[in-house]
Amino acid sequence: MTTPTTLTPAQATGRLGEFTVVDVRTPGEYAGGHVPGAHNIPLDRLDEAAQALKAAAARGPLLIVCASGARAAKGCERLAALGVAAATLEGGTSAWETAGRPVERPATARARAPWPMDRQVRLTAGTLVFLGFVAGLAWPPAHWLSGLVGAGLLLSGVTNTCGMAALLSRLPHNRPPKDAVSFEETLLRLTAGPAAA
Repeated sequence: MTTPTTLTPAQATGRLGEFTVVDVRTPGEYAGGHVPGAHNIPLDRLDEAAQALKAAAARGPLLIVCASGARAAKGCERLAALGVAAATLEGGTSAWETAGRPVERPATARARAPWPMDRQVRLTAGTLVFLGFVAGLAWPPAHWLSGLVGAGLLLSGVTNTCGMAALLSRLPHNRPPKDAVSFEETLLRLTAGPAAA
């Protein structure tokens, strides 16, 4: 498997018009601010979008973006397995915004965007481990909660997947705003090209 090309924000800025930009974060994260012109295809729905992404890649290169670059790299790996080449943005939208590049936000975006998914996972896992430890002081079998979370994190590291992130992505604050472009409409735009956007 080939390593995807990684572009810095400065490199991507100069070439942004060449790319179809695909943001693989949750709809809630995407609504909090994204690279201009990016299409939102959450990582867990990438396989559903395979045909549309192949059509977009046939017209020009893809740039896969997330919050920090980790999910984008996973997305590129999955696309490579489908025969679709894509580049990633080094440091994701966090680095993009830190470099002073513009981000798009819906007019009705919530005042407080959800945290990036990796931060939500760390908070949830840490809370569960702490609660399991504290509850275990009064009732020793509660220590199993901490053990189960640790086992889940170990499995996540070995398989490079995250069940907790998949569950958290379904929470209301990670869902798209009511005025967001639907997943189906996004697929149509990717398939038809810039004229449909």
